Amino acid sequence: MKVLAFGEILWDLLPTGPKLGGAPFNFAYRVNSLGDSGIIVSRLGRDELGRRAYDQIVSLGMDTSYIQWDKAASTGTVEVTLDEEKNPDYFIVPGVAYDNTELTERLLDLSPAADCFCFGTLMQRTPTARATLERLLATSQQAVKLLDINLRKNCYTTETITQSLAHANVLKLNGEEALYLAGLFDLPGDSADRIADALITQFSLDCCVVTFGDRGAFGDCAAGEKAYVPGYKVDVVDPCGSGDAFAAGFIYRYLRDEPLANCCELGNAMGAMVAAQPGATMSITREEIDQFMEADHARISESSLRKFTQTD
Repeated sequence: MKVLAFGEILWDLLPTGPKLGGAPFNFAYRVNSLGDSGIIVSRLGRDELGRRAYDQIVSLGMDTSYIQWDKAASTGTVEVTLDEEKNPDYFIVPGVAYDNTELTERLLDLSPAADCFCFGTLMQRTPTARATLERLLATSQQAVKLLDINLRKNCYTTETITQSLAHANVLKLNGEEALYLAGLFDLPGDSADRIADALITQFSLDCCVVTFGDRGAFGDCAAGEKAYVPGYKVDVVDPCGSGDAFAAGFIYRYLRDEPLANCCELGNAMGAMVAAQPGATMSITREEIDQFMEADHARISESSLRKFTQTD
């Protein structure tokens, strides 16, 4: 499968030091690790951080053909702090290179061949990047449009959320974001299953998946399939990138028409494994994923969703 990820490449400035990240980049890297072709579309500054990022992307074996260079703007950075429970808080520096990602003929040649197009809201902070995204979405007609919404403080508007949902086939969001959208759009219900149903109906989605960190994930499809899969209990080292790994695992199986529970199960496993590592792009092989899923791990449930758990 050819999976395009449109969005930010940036450096997460963690207490332990800088780590290369950005949700679309992390997602594309994990897609590659599963054997599909994850292609990142982004822009770096011609500065030291940009050169370091490019070199690291090459070392990770990723396609750099659609990474642009900016002579004026700096490479993206995010100041990350963790609370006592290791929950991250972010200050995402504005006016950086990825905000200027331009439409090119090469991108227009690439987008129609995509099997999946992943995008979020952060990359829509500027008219330039937003216009590029709109055009690429319009030319990716056969692709599953995966909106990993990633609502970051001061980096989205009601307009960008609404337009993004209108373009999406599959929506991935966390529990807090689900409650936020329910309030924003005056949706009925305060539970994940009812909110997912309402989002699917209002925005003509094919699928909505809500994640709850170590408490697993709930998936809901327009065709009527629903599934909840508990999470894995692991010792969290760094949660950065775990949601992106979940998205990669989920969409890998979703593109292959696997049952919704299977999609959530692989997503949960990959998210847990990344959370147990420092940084978002430490290597995880298919063999390690298989071994992790076959091992006897403690599981954690979201009590309100247990009725959707599927048993053999």
